Amino acid sequence: CLPERDSAKPHLHGDMSVVLNAGSPRVPVELESDLCCIAWSCDQVAQWLQGEGFGQYVDLLCSQHRVDGLSLLALTEADLRGPPLSLTVLGDVKRLTIVLRRLQRENRSELEELGLWPLDTPPAGLSQGAPRVEWNYGCNGADRLCNGTELRLRNSSRLGCVPGPTLCQTHSNGTFHQPMAGRLDPEVWKTVLSSIYVFLVCGLTSFVMVIVHERVPDMRTYPPLPDIFLDSVPRIPWAFVMAEACGLILCYMFVLILLLHKHRSILLRRLCSLMGTVFLLRCCTMFVTSLSVPGQHLKCSYGDTWGKIQRALAIWSGFGMTLTGVQTCGDYMFSGHTVVITMLNFFVTEYTPRNWNLIHTISWVLNLFGIFFILAAHEHYSIDVFIAFYITTRLFLYYHTLANTRAYQHSRRARIWFPMFSFFECNVNGPVPNQYNWPFNKPAFMKHLIG
Repeated sequence: CLPERDSAKPHLHGDMSVVLNAGSPRVPVELESDLCCIAWSCDQVAQWLQGEGFGQYVDLLCSQHRVDGLSLLALTEADLRGPPLSLTVLGDVKRLTIVLRRLQRENRSELEELGLWPLDTPPAGLSQGAPRVEWNYGCNGADRLCNGTELRLRNSSRLGCVPGPTLCQTHSNGTFHQPMAGRLDPEVWKTVLSSIYVFLVCGLTSFVMVIVHERVPDMRTYPPLPDIFLDSVPRIPWAFVMAEACGLILCYMFVLILLLHKHRSILLRRLCSLMGTVFLLRCCTMFVTSLSVPGQHLKCSYGDTWGKIQRALAIWSGFGMTLTGVQTCGDYMFSGHTVVITMLNFFVTEYTPRNWNLIHTISWVLNLFGIFFILAAHEHYSIDVFIAFYITTRLFLYYHTLANTRAYQHSRRARIWFPMFSFFECNVNGPVPNQYNWPFNKPAFMKHLIG
């Protein structure tokens, strides 16, 4: 399989092997000349590695991972860098990649028969006509759409997205990751844990709200604080109901997207973890500081202990919404309604294709009108709404930036400062592609239309 080299007439391969293995003695490769390398055993692969000067990897490749001739021809640089091999010496990775490419070119016909040629990830510059590598932000393709920054292979003769699987590669602290879109593990058990987490946080929030209600300053002694918006806009009694209606529409939109999204388990897990974290922070802020109510129309007394427990359970079961008969006050510092509306808006726009402009416009209009109605109802101070919008958007963007780039994902610092993020996202390789399918077997035309 390997061509014989004439010692009297130097070849490029021979010269390259001297450079590639500078400092390491070259062992003669004694392999059967009539045996194609695709039929090599693990021992023969080990012999080839010794001959090319990579004897230190014989145990890893041949003993631990049983790499034979066929799997040797299928190896790529991504395989060498990523787990389970995880080679860390850059020079060895590059030199071994080059000799592998040389071996693959010499066995091109066998690779073509197996459907492994052309290679999926050819390094730029090693062969003419190779697709160029370029950075791109977003992609409006119909088959694959990766969010965030991604490294994509494109043919220079084509415009738009590459048909077929999209290659997204990320680098984090010198580690190469090649996520496989469509092979993301749903990890349903983690989604269940995140759901329990947000459920318990909502229960804690309900009880804290009841406790805070009893600590609200007396309105006769401490009137509403000065607020430019509240002082300028008269109270609209039905505005808060309209704000909750905007939130419900956004919730229905997200539920529909969640139902049809291929990676629905990851979406739900991220929503629960982010919602739970923001509302846990809200519990702390409204417990440590009590502000006077922003309007005289709010009543803040619930009577004895049993009445408080009943009120907390009513808030918990009614999701704190006036549409379910819940009336709250004292839960200031930042607005929970603004958190929910804004978070749903960002999830709707993030997990739908970039060219769905109508959906994105409706989502943002509902978000902004919901915020306006909250203020027009005089249920929160302006600073409550502003802080809620800022905290929600920053946390959403920081979380997805870390998840999409895998920055610090496997570092000790991430496990200390972001333990929940590291736990939920440790097996999500890069951006989640926006792919959709019909989750049920019937009706068949829906499965064909969406899937």
